[in-house]
Amino acid sequence: MSSFSTKQEVLTRGFFLIPHEWTLGAYRYLMNNDNFVESLFNAVYITAIGTFINIVLTSLMAYGMSKSWLKGRKTLNFLVLVTMIFSGGIIPTFLIMKGLHLLDSYWAIWLGGAIAPFHLIVMRSFFQNIPQELDEAGHIDGCGEFRLLVRIILPLAMPAVATFTLFYMVGHWNTYFTAILYINDTHRWPLQVILRQMLITNTDSSFESSVIDYQFGPPVKMAAIVVTALPLLVVYPFLQKYFNKGMLLGSVKG
Repeated sequence: MSSFSTKQEVLTRGFFLIPHEWTLGAYRYLMNNDNFVESLFNAVYITAIGTFINIVLTSLMAYGMSKSWLKGRKTLNFLVLVTMIFSGGIIPTFLIMKGLHLLDSYWAIWLGGAIAPFHLIVMRSFFQNIPQELDEAGHIDGCGEFRLLVRIILPLAMPAVATFTLFYMVGHWNTYFTAILYINDTHRWPLQVILRQMLITNTDSSFESSVIDYQFGPPVKMAAIVVTALPLLVVYPFLQKYFNKGMLLGSVKG
């Protein structure tokens, strides 16, 4: 409600549920600010491409690790479990990204966390619970492993895929620390970095001081929070039916 109010009303009334004067001035100011709009598009781009990479790589690796005939399967499972217990640390990871010449590139964000170990293990367990007879029937009909995964396994695993898609989306949309760690170009910063500057710092170098900025100060901050939270609130209802099933993955049934 504060985002639809005037600055004077926010400062004088304190907490309120219904504004006396409704205005879209704060949203118009945000949409006319090049830095905010640029960061919004950056966040959408990072989230869309990053989530696609996450789901593709996680599904492929989980499907391979779910096969008992895979050579070295136990070793791979052990290596995945080790990454859940021990972390390489910030400095070694940064040096790896620097050595790969990925600094100032979104690939540092995408490849650094391309596969979440926990999501991989749960999806692998889900694939293992799919009846083996479906694989055999697919092979009899002439399906290769890739076609079998795309046409048969993934449709059956939609609760798991949708659940982890939502998890990966939230992670990329909320990207902050990795962005300021690997991205030096301010024009490539995602939305969360700009939002932090607006909410925490008193003087924001990315937002020019103006009469409009002064007039819509607090409402602009609230409007930025609403714009940041809105996309996930819009996406969630479409994934909710799968999400409710996916949350039960790996649970013990008695």
